[in-house]
Amino acid sequence: MSSEIFVARQPIFDRRQQVFAYELLFRSGLDNVFTHPDQDQASFLMLHTSLLGFGLDTLIGDKLGFINASREVLLQEFYMVLPRDRAIIELVKNVEPDAEVIAACEALKRAGYRLALDDFIRRPEIEPLADLADFIKVDFVATSAADRRALVKAYAGRGIQFVAEKVESRKDLAEAEQDGYTHFQGYFFCEPEVMTGSDVPAFKRNCIRFMQELNHPELDFDRLEAVIKYEMALVVKLLRYLNSAGFGWRHEVTSIRQALRVLGERSTRKWCSLMAVTLLGEDKPPELVVTALIRAQFCEQVGRVVGMSNRDVDLFLVGMLSMLDSMLGRPLEMALSDMPVAQEIKDTLLGSNTSLSRIYLLVRAYERADWEHLSPLAESAGISVGRLPDLYRQSVQWVDRIFKG
Repeated sequence: MSSEIFVARQPIFDRRQQVFAYELLFRSGLDNVFTHPDQDQASFLMLHTSLLGFGLDTLIGDKLGFINASREVLLQEFYMVLPRDRAIIELVKNVEPDAEVIAACEALKRAGYRLALDDFIRRPEIEPLADLADFIKVDFVATSAADRRALVKAYAGRGIQFVAEKVESRKDLAEAEQDGYTHFQGYFFCEPEVMTGSDVPAFKRNCIRFMQELNHPELDFDRLEAVIKYEMALVVKLLRYLNSAGFGWRHEVTSIRQALRVLGERSTRKWCSLMAVTLLGEDKPPELVVTALIRAQFCEQVGRVVGMSNRDVDLFLVGMLSMLDSMLGRPLEMALSDMPVAQEIKDTLLGSNTSLSRIYLLVRAYERADWEHLSPLAESAGISVGRLPDLYRQSVQWVDRIFKG
């Protein structure tokens, strides 16, 4: 069995656009083929190593986890290593609903676990599983609008919650909500909601002005302090971040001047940019900022491994600014036009081939669980694919420490 375990997570939102759970996507290797002679044991090792070895709390925090289950995981009850109050067992679509599988799902329910059915399509043989399901997930790309509505109506009154998968736009989200779906999965929250007839709000303009000051060739700490003091939210954010567990200072940082001196120029550019971006995203789903920061830290971590430590701030900014369009409600090219960051950062984000783009594309592939393209992208970036899971885990943990203080 491959020793390389790849784990990524994708958020599942409720109607308030708050994270309800994370689906954990994992493979034992890039080809997703078990080479262990005992297939049941291989499935168990994969589940155990991926979730317990990687750290369930690291991956889902205080949320629920949708855990994909193969036929072997289900029949052998390998899912019993997971806490029943945290794990929702998601039966993958290629598991046939025969008598053994139905009996195993009944046992799963008796054990106190919740059951989700992935990529659900209504057919007679699936009905016994639908009677047991707590969640039904429907692929919004592969299923017609009429069928999506019909599914909700057919199972209304059974207490089943419907999850709309591959919701990639605000239009998809609105349709899913109208059809009665209660949970949503996809990258709709990353799509810009373009403003019409209004300018960027004042507090966001202050953040942009702050970032402009940060990206001058030579940092003027006095001028930067004056800008920060002008916007109280910046003061609160900066002091909160600097006193979080992510830093581990011996003494509490209590003033802006002290904070800037403690950080130094390179860290000031990074941390103050982080702070400004979190403020830009405060009126958006919180996961938008979380995703941007994980992406930023992941880019920086990969850069260090491939010998680009001298570009750490640039790589961090690439990841962090990649969602600027969603935060400002403007096309990315327009959003970046107000940011005096290096042209190479802008070119990378707008799709040009740069020295930073290899790492950026690699990070995007990993977070989307695009395992098929991960190996060539890792080779192009100059990193072993085996290093990526741990770097991703560290990035998730880092962001978790920052937000928990």
